[in-house]
Amino acid sequence: MSVHLYTRDYSDGVRRKIKFFAFLVILSFLGLWLRVWYLQVLKGTDFMGLSESNRVRLVSLPSYRGEITDRNGMTMVSIRPSFNLYITPEDVRDLGETLNTLKEKIDFDIPKVKQDIRQSQPFSDVLIKADIQREQVAFVEENNRLLGGIHLKVEPLRNYIYKDMAAHVFGYLGEINKDKLMKGEPGYRMGDLVGKEGIEFLFEEEMKGKKGYKEVEVDVSGRELAVLRKNPPQSGNHLVLTLDLRIQKVVEELMTGTEEEPINGSAVVMKVRTGEILAMASKPAFDPNMFSSGISVHDWRKLIFNKQHPLQNKAIDGQFPPGSVYKIVTAYAALEEKIITPEDTVFCPGYFKLGRRSYRCWNRGGHGDVNLHDALVQSCDVYFYTVGHRLGIDTLGRYAKMLGLGVPTQVNLIGEKPGLVPTRDWKLKARGEEWLIGETISASIGQGFNLVTPIQQARMVATVANGGMVLKPYLVRQVRDKDGRIIKEVFPHIEQKLEGQPDTLTQIQQGLFGVVNEKRGTGWRARLKDIKVAGKTGTAQVVRLKADFNKDDEIPYLHRDHAWFAGYAPFENPEIAVAVIVEHGGHGGSAAAPIVRKIIEAYNKFYPQVPHTEEVLELKESGI
Repeated sequence: MSVHLYTRDYSDGVRRKIKFFAFLVILSFLGLWLRVWYLQVLKGTDFMGLSESNRVRLVSLPSYRGEITDRNGMTMVSIRPSFNLYITPEDVRDLGETLNTLKEKIDFDIPKVKQDIRQSQPFSDVLIKADIQREQVAFVEENNRLLGGIHLKVEPLRNYIYKDMAAHVFGYLGEINKDKLMKGEPGYRMGDLVGKEGIEFLFEEEMKGKKGYKEVEVDVSGRELAVLRKNPPQSGNHLVLTLDLRIQKVVEELMTGTEEEPINGSAVVMKVRTGEILAMASKPAFDPNMFSSGISVHDWRKLIFNKQHPLQNKAIDGQFPPGSVYKIVTAYAALEEKIITPEDTVFCPGYFKLGRRSYRCWNRGGHGDVNLHDALVQSCDVYFYTVGHRLGIDTLGRYAKMLGLGVPTQVNLIGEKPGLVPTRDWKLKARGEEWLIGETISASIGQGFNLVTPIQQARMVATVANGGMVLKPYLVRQVRDKDGRIIKEVFPHIEQKLEGQPDTLTQIQQGLFGVVNEKRGTGWRARLKDIKVAGKTGTAQVVRLKADFNKDDEIPYLHRDHAWFAGYAPFENPEIAVAVIVEHGGHGGSAAAPIVRKIIEAYNKFYPQVPHTEEVLELKESGI
């Protein structure tokens, strides 16, 4: 009886275990089936895509950025081939070890690369370093098997042929920022280079071109096995500038100075009848090629913390007191307002008395009796103190605006500053103070609150030279496609025409001619034997010196005056206007005038004078 009961109990236990294990098997198969269904049905498309991405990849082909040439077709900015090092993170076995191995031979920023990897899309290439050296290329190729996921691409690199020449005109390329990517602008990906400053920035759309792509088959390490399909990139459009490379070279050399005495300053050369910029230089400068291959943190810090501000384009955003070049404004206003006639004289004893204060003339011995012509030629401060006091600051300001001061010129560059033309209202709004009569005295000779840029000085002198046309300066003549066809073209544009007495500008022109060519002219160092030059010197005070110095070189460098010269040539048939400022250079006649003389001399060499023919200007809307 007991045996029968034991056998029955054993059989029930076995059956229960069989049922349990059967249930587990069914449940396991059900789980496997559900997993297969999930992988094959729900996620089939996604995993198929990943599988294909692991075997077949879409590789972006960079576009060829358009070239930049001067007015004569001489290439100034081009492209050249470079070896760029990339990583595909999914193909790397040990990211840290791979990057450290590369770091032994190639200098790059590991934290930045890791950050770029975190922000990248699956199976996308992340740039490690652009434009690596040939020995570094050899190292990567020799260790190809050990560096899975690391590969080289031969890609076009922006090439600024003459290094820092016209760097502030061209600008530079830099890696696209997150804001631009977030806007979803088509044709851009992380790591792309875009224009950051200058012409490169303003004409980004015209020059960037269109990317291509290719489908390639790769092995497990990401190495390319075969090209399955290819769509070539499209080249960007080319720019033809108004610059003349030959003149630009001369200006750059003159404005560089010597190793012992480098020059800080700017020069602008402009055609007086069209507004075309033939040369523009700002010193010190920088080499835009540093940015093309990815500037290091060390080099970037050297640039931004340089006290001479090499990244600043002083031609358009350097604001300086105009000094005695501003006397052109005072003379123009006085003649137009009939405060004086050309023959009226003012006695200069070497100072101008206003109340209990005396304002000195640069010639402490005085100039004696001087009329308008003499005052311009000898740059007599007392004469212009006198007529400026009669005019008042608001009238001076109105005529300064007529001559193009106090407003941006709208040249094809970003970051242009407007300068400053002070008035009573300006001071009340900006400083909450009433205008003082003594401040008019300083303003009448280009001191005080007055501020101008070199390009404004060039345009003002060009306006006097061409008979009163205030022109819009421009740097880009044409946009051409890769086959040379003109897509856009820029024509001269007159901002305004001075409507004054016919003889006013003639009187000023004669005075500026005397500045250079008469015996007592302050700009005699700009004189040339075969070309008649006209212009105006300027010495802009930086700080009021409390002590007298016997020699200029005894004055601390940063306290020395800025040296200006703005002039034009040939006098009979003006073609170019030139404005030069040498920061802390001392006197305009000795520091800036010789530079202008050599620039005009070079221009005459490249553009020999021909008999005068009436130039006809075709003024159209440029659309740029």
